[in-house]
Amino acid sequence: MLNGYYMPRGMRPSNLEERRRFYSEEFDVNGVRGWLRGWGGKIVFAVIIGRHTRIYPPEYEGDASTTILIDEYRGLRDVRRWILKFLPESVYYDRNVYDDNENIIGQEMAFDLDPENLTCPIHGSLEDKMKRHQGLSFCEIELEMVKDETIRLHEELSKIFSDIRIVYSGRGFHIHVFDKDVFSWSKEKRKEIAEEIKGRGFMIDEWVTSGSMRLIRLPYSLHGMVSRIVTPIDISRLEKFNPIEDEVCIPRFLKESLRDG
Repeated sequence: MLNGYYMPRGMRPSNLEERRRFYSEEFDVNGVRGWLRGWGGKIVFAVIIGRHTRIYPPEYEGDASTTILIDEYRGLRDVRRWILKFLPESVYYDRNVYDDNENIIGQEMAFDLDPENLTCPIHGSLEDKMKRHQGLSFCEIELEMVKDETIRLHEELSKIFSDIRIVYSGRGFHIHVFDKDVFSWSKEKRKEIAEEIKGRGFMIDEWVTSGSMRLIRLPYSLHGMVSRIVTPIDISRLEKFNPIEDEVCIPRFLKESLRDG
């Protein structure tokens, strides 16, 4: 339970020491490097320290809900040092591609599927949850529903794009499109495809696909609200993937606490 929110069994916020342990011992810098290989310019990272969990180092109380950009660094290990300084609940990267003068020259396309956008047979719609001040709540049924929705959307997008990658985001799923030509699509064209996919009944967050929301969770980072690793998942594994108990996305600190019970 998180400030009145409910989550699937075994999911809970991570504390500061757990975040420190994860980014010191488990954070897969090489995995991040592989994910971003071939990026056409400098990458901007971002953190949110404690907007939803209200767990943050006391010296950052005034910035707990602020989106803090990390755009001055020497390499990914330097980025990790910044993350260890802030101990954030969430880490993101900017999907925009910038030239040497920091002009936007493209953007990676992504589709965001979150459990709260689906109507749960038990807990109702997002509107119902908002009335109960539980907008970020989700249950095991919704988690399974959003996984099925992701499989369906991947099948649909495979008819349009050739380089598609799925990431378990900690709560739902992201589908990233890495086709080279798509990086140069205009905002209007992105909005068009977002509306088309939404019109086919897929409950995506349109502003992510259209490009209005440029930040997206960094693969291999920790989702501090639920204590799950943001994990790339091959489509062949997705049907049997269960983030409640699949060890690939459970951080070591949580495995140990469950074992020590």
